Amino acid sequence: MPSLLWFWPFRKKTMSPIAERRLSNFRANRRGYISFWIFIILFVISLFAELIANDKPILVRYENEIYFPIIKSYSEVTFGGDFETEADYRDPYVLDLIQSKGWMIWPLIPYSYKTINYELPQPAPSPPSKENWLGTDDQGRDVLARVIYGFRISVVFGLTLTLISSIIGIAAGAIQGFFGGWIDLSFQRFIEIWSGLPQLFLFIILAAIIEPSFWLILGLMLLFQWMSLVGVVRAEFLRVRNFDYIRAARALGVRDSVIIVRHALPNAMVSALTFLPFILNGSITTLTALDFLGFGLPVGSPSLGELLQQGKSNLQAPWLGFTAFLVVGIMLSLLIFMGEAIRDAFDPRKLIN
Repeated sequence: MPSLLWFWPFRKKTMSPIAERRLSNFRANRRGYISFWIFIILFVISLFAELIANDKPILVRYENEIYFPIIKSYSEVTFGGDFETEADYRDPYVLDLIQSKGWMIWPLIPYSYKTINYELPQPAPSPPSKENWLGTDDQGRDVLARVIYGFRISVVFGLTLTLISSIIGIAAGAIQGFFGGWIDLSFQRFIEIWSGLPQLFLFIILAAIIEPSFWLILGLMLLFQWMSLVGVVRAEFLRVRNFDYIRAARALGVRDSVIIVRHALPNAMVSALTFLPFILNGSITTLTALDFLGFGLPVGSPSLGELLQQGKSNLQAPWLGFTAFLVVGIMLSLLIFMGEAIRDAFDPRKLIN
């Protein structure tokens, strides 16, 4: 307990008054604060999807030896089988071999996102049951396992796209706003032309020519997503570039790069940070829409958009549509509520007592 008492004032002293007030304002928005923690918990859980939903045991003990199938592949011969190929741990023959001389620890959900359940009591898609908690899709794959993996890949895709596009957009907006003149005009004309291109049609055409992949889709979306923050950052730099402290730094001979990074950028970051959750929201929505149309991730990938498409194609299986709708709706709602809380935290009007 004394260590905690020592740590508390130390933590308080390391935070500036403005940072403390922003944190207090963020916590004051209860809906956004609770949404933040719910989203973090769900995302952290999805990061360990292989330990939660997998068709391979987490741990196998066979003849006093320990094996980790989810980390390393083992042939059937390792467990006394006949084939040199990787062991199929769902095969009754392999199960009997292992259980005769050892034991296994299975994940909570004994299915991966691509595992097909060949022992369904009725044709796929099958309704929720004790074996498949949210049912199966039209190929017999476990819906809950695909939701967990799909949530992870959607959030990772959105975070990656948001981070890279924000760095490019902030840099472009900073250069435009700080230097102005012909640089600003040239950039603006280019952005007007580039933003007028039909993005969806370009995605569809390129996806039809090139086999889509995670990184290919990320690169294609990055070609347009970087413009999201350019206008906000540009406006902030146009506002602050004639402030007295900026002009004084120029008069003292400070390099333009130092002025941009150390003096002008912190002012622009306040506005940029408030937009990040909404940009993340848009990135996830775009990926979901592309997957729904069939021009997104490769066939078989755990995709929320593909699950929505299955719900539309299999109206006799309402659990598919309801599951996809609830997952996407809850995820996007949490991000919107987080964005509102961040907006309140950085609102200068809330910094005044």
